[in-house]
Amino acid sequence: MKDIKEIYKNPMFYYILVPALAALWPVIIWGIYLPGARANCNNDIEQYQKSLPLMEELIAADPERLNATKGKETAAGFDYATAVQNAAEFCSISANNYKLSSGVIIKSEGQKTQSANVSLKGVKIAEAARFLSSIQQHWSGLQCTKINFRKNKGQPDAWDVDLTFKYYY
Repeated sequence: MKDIKEIYKNPMFYYILVPALAALWPVIIWGIYLPGARANCNNDIEQYQKSLPLMEELIAADPERLNATKGKETAAGFDYATAVQNAAEFCSISANNYKLSSGVIIKSEGQKTQSANVSLKGVKIAEAARFLSSIQQHWSGLQCTKINFRKNKGQPDAWDVDLTFKYYY
């Protein structure tokens, strides 16, 4: 047992171990990680090629979607109450199932911002994701800074979701 403890004190152990590990690292990268990265890249390219016709179909069906934020997003045009109401209606979330509290507009270093908290009660996870996606799609200056999910007990897909937003004017 004494010999094993002594080997760690011998500098020759480290002169051999460190270069061996350094030589092993490129072999691991080349043999394991590189093929996985290639497979992931090929999978992403394949998914893109499959989704390209669908994207073109969506653009053909609704060409105004590309220009949704142009001209509509002005500093005076943004209002949390309207934005949340429109997104909630789009996602079929009733007014009884959400609560909005917004702060005042703050100017710091030449940038104006406004924060708000939105609480969604008893919504499905897909509705919450659709709500977040639709409100941020329409208002590109709006960022969700925090999300908190709480599962309602006894219901398979009912969640209380707290969202914290910050809008940059």
